[in-house]
Amino acid sequence: MKKIASLIIFLVFILQLPAQDKILSLDDVIQIAKVQSPDALKSRHQFRASYWEYRYYKAGQLPSLSFEGVIPSINRAYKSVTNPSDGIESYVGQSYVSYEGNLKLNQIVNWTGGNVFVQSGLRQVVNYTDTSSMNSYLSTPINVGFNQPLFQYNQYKWDKKIAPMKYEIAKKRYLETVEQVSITAINYFFNLLIAQENYKIAEINVSNFDTLYRVAEGRYQMGKIGEDDVLQMELSLLKSQSALERNALELEDAIFRLKSFLRIKDDFDIQLIIPKSGSYAKVDKDLALKKALLNSSTQKDFDKRLLEAQAEVNRAKTSNGLNANLYAVYGLTKSADYLKDAYHNPLDQQELTLGIRVPILDWGQRKGQVKMAQSNAELVKTSVEQEKTDFSQNVFLKVAEFNMQQNQLYIAAKSDTVAQKSFYVSKNRYLIGKIGVTDLNIAQRETNLAKIGYISALQTYWSNYYKLRKTTLYDFQEAKNIDVDYQDIYVD
Repeated sequence: MKKIASLIIFLVFILQLPAQDKILSLDDVIQIAKVQSPDALKSRHQFRASYWEYRYYKAGQLPSLSFEGVIPSINRAYKSVTNPSDGIESYVGQSYVSYEGNLKLNQIVNWTGGNVFVQSGLRQVVNYTDTSSMNSYLSTPINVGFNQPLFQYNQYKWDKKIAPMKYEIAKKRYLETVEQVSITAINYFFNLLIAQENYKIAEINVSNFDTLYRVAEGRYQMGKIGEDDVLQMELSLLKSQSALERNALELEDAIFRLKSFLRIKDDFDIQLIIPKSGSYAKVDKDLALKKALLNSSTQKDFDKRLLEAQAEVNRAKTSNGLNANLYAVYGLTKSADYLKDAYHNPLDQQELTLGIRVPILDWGQRKGQVKMAQSNAELVKTSVEQEKTDFSQNVFLKVAEFNMQQNQLYIAAKSDTVAQKSFYVSKNRYLIGKIGVTDLNIAQRETNLAKIGYISALQTYWSNYYKLRKTTLYDFQEAKNIDVDYQDIYVD
């Protein structure tokens, strides 16, 4: 609860700053996205649905108390009656009102698939004639009984195994969804960052080419360069001005998309800080695989699928075979004309019923169902084994991509530095007439590409890191499993 509250306070602080450019880091954007992005809100509601589904299952395992009543049932009609002495059918008129109420306490027995119950009830019938009325009461102070299916599919037994697994999977998937929110936030962040850098580069290019064009005009007037060089420099200036307008539009679009994802409605511009690469050592692939196998929802889903396949085989074997149902009740009952007498010295009552169903000829229908279920279970087992292998390979691949990206990021940073120095040298050489316009333009393009290449390498680095976090649900910087206080989500 404290963590959610602190994130909300942080968000309010950020959004209530004066209406000017908001300077945000990558961590700021990720934290805001986790609190109020549409994807984050959707993931919380999805988890709550899973939570209440599990609560519904748990409540079904507890004793249930219910009341059933008929208040009243009015009947006035002619009915057929057989005279016991001569067997003659005749119609007699009936007019009565009945009232009935039953209180029942029921408990499911998971491992047997049956249920035990305790109930108490009272029934009253008021018979009316042309001149009078007569009351009759039937009480059942207490009945204790059980209902037990035999040789049948036990849904409660399998639910007891599968339902907790489904809830644990929902927990892990929520954590994975939060990490996916971070990945999406990273993409929006760097899309805007690249747009900002492109706009800054375009501004610098316009300034540089404007200066160089003026220098070229002066050198042309002095007869040091030809007209074609001046025209080439003028063309470069026009292209840079066109690129500036295009980049301005792309920047506005990137700002809008990021603010839309973060659900920020205030009218202000956003300035982003170029993040660092982080101080993470290379990830050990064996540690990553261990954490992925332990934490990932995918692994738990494998176990659930295998268990569900086993349940279907059991269902097929028991559905059309020998079925029986045992029902037994022991209790007290009493009939009387007055309510007080209905509970005086009640008599005991017993009921025992055993119903059976034995298939004699089904033309192989049951055998076919069992074979299909067994075949499907084998198919699920084979698929899970292959998917487990693919999952492990995918973990190794993500580790390799992240570890490789650290070196790629170093190369991109070094290339950016070298390209900037190269353009500075080329610009000075052009000013003193050592190189032409073509060489200067090449140096400018290389500088622009190197800068954007470095930011793109940063994007890949951070994206790969959070993809690895999502797969393993492990924070490699803090060296601990990723977890949340789920109570915050229930009451949020």
